[in-house]
Amino acid sequence: MADIDNMQAWAITQGYDPTYDYRAANKPPPPGYLSEHFKASEFACKHCGSLGDAGIDPDLVSLLETVRSHFADKPVTINSGYRCPTHNKAVGGASQSQHLRGTAADITVKGVSPSTVYAYLDPWHDGGLGKYSTFTHVDVRDGRARWSG
Repeated sequence: MADIDNMQAWAITQGYDPTYDYRAANKPPPPGYLSEHFKASEFACKHCGSLGDAGIDPDLVSLLETVRSHFADKPVTINSGYRCPTHNKAVGGASQSQHLRGTAADITVKGVSPSTVYAYLDPWHDGGLGKYSTFTHVDVRDGRARWSG
């Protein structure tokens, strides 16, 4: 019981309100969050900490919530979200990368292989989807794109 109390105390310090019904419709996420499970800071550029001028596309966040829900609420880790041009170039990103627009994320799902995540999204996701050995790239571009890296 003490572990649960400690976890709740920590969650409150992170802005989580245990009395708040996050799944109810038309309720905003807690401060610092873009949705029920994803903090804005998770998407921030690793180089400069920015979320870009346009911020993170809400359709991307919604897609990631769908992924989390499908995989029985297993945590989704964002390895790379928004990238400023300097960081994108440093990591060898494409010159027109969706990461530059706040419309992409490279993700892992705890305990789920990138191939399994890709296989779940491939039949129905209309945006970009890349399969890599250690992560899955997802983006919400206009139009379907698929690749392996």
